[in-house]
Amino acid sequence: MKRLVVTADDFGAAPEVNEAVEEAHRNGILTAASLMVGAPALADAVARARKAPSLRVGLHVVLVDGRPILQPAAIPDLVDANGEFRNDLAKVGAAMFFRRSVRKQIVAEIEAQFQAFRETGLALDHVNAHKHFHLHPTVAQAIIEIGQRFGTQAVRVPLEPRAVLAAAEPEKTPPAAYLTRPFARMLRKRLAANGLSAPDAVFGLAWSGAMTGARLRGLLAHLPQGLSEIYLHPASRRDFAGAVPGYYHDQELHALIGAEVQAAVRREGIILGGYSDFCGRS
Repeated sequence: MKRLVVTADDFGAAPEVNEAVEEAHRNGILTAASLMVGAPALADAVARARKAPSLRVGLHVVLVDGRPILQPAAIPDLVDANGEFRNDLAKVGAAMFFRRSVRKQIVAEIEAQFQAFRETGLALDHVNAHKHFHLHPTVAQAIIEIGQRFGTQAVRVPLEPRAVLAAAEPEKTPPAAYLTRPFARMLRKRLAANGLSAPDAVFGLAWSGAMTGARLRGLLAHLPQGLSEIYLHPASRRDFAGAVPGYYHDQELHALIGAEVQAAVRREGIILGGYSDFCGRS
C-alpha cells in the first residue's frame, strides 16, 4: 500500500505562502502544512487552517533563520544583535552540543514553540524543523521529550531514497546526502525507541525549492510501498518578502494543483492524508 503525506513547509511565513497552502489543499494534492509559530503571517495561516479542517497542520520548529518566541534576553546564545536566530549553523550546532547553558536555552525555546502551537487550537499532526535542524542530537532529544507532552505522534526523518530519484529523473541523479544520512538514521532509531512514528521515505531534499510538475509526477510514478512524505515550499508568487533565493515557489504551487499530477495519484492508487490519518495503521 502506498500512503503519502504531501506537506508545505513554512506555513505562516508570508501571506503568499498561506495563499498557496490553501489553494494547493483545496484544488490540488496538498494534505498537510508545517506551521512556523513565530512567523509574521501566523494569524492568517491559523485562520486559513481553521477554514480547512481536512488540512493537517504540524509544528515547524525554527531555531535558525527566523525570529524566536521567547524574548532575546532569555536565549542570548541563540540570537544575533537584532534578536533573530543566528545563521552561523556550524557554530550554533557546536554550542548546542558542548554548552549546557545553550542546551537549556534550546529546551526553553522549543517548549515555547510547542506551547504557541497549542494556543492556536489546531490539532498537532506532526513535527519537523526548519532546515532539518532536528537532526542535531540535542534538538532531536528536546523535540522528543517535549513533543510527547504535547501529543506528538510523528516526526519527519529526511531519508531520501536515491533509487527513486534516479527513476523519477534518470538523466540527472542528485548526489547522495552523505552528511545528513547518519544523523537521520540515528533520529529514526530514537523515534522508534520512544514510540513515535516516522515516514519510510521522504522526498524534497535534493529538489528543495525546485519540485516541478515533472519531478512530482516522476516521484508519484515510482513511489515506494509504505508511508512516504513529499514536502515543498509553495507560494502564490516567486518574489515575495521572505522568498528563498533560487526557489521556484510559484512553480511548486502549480505542480501541486496540476491536473496531470492529480491524475498520477489516482492512476498509482496512492492514498493521500496527513500523519494523523496514518499513524497506528499497518
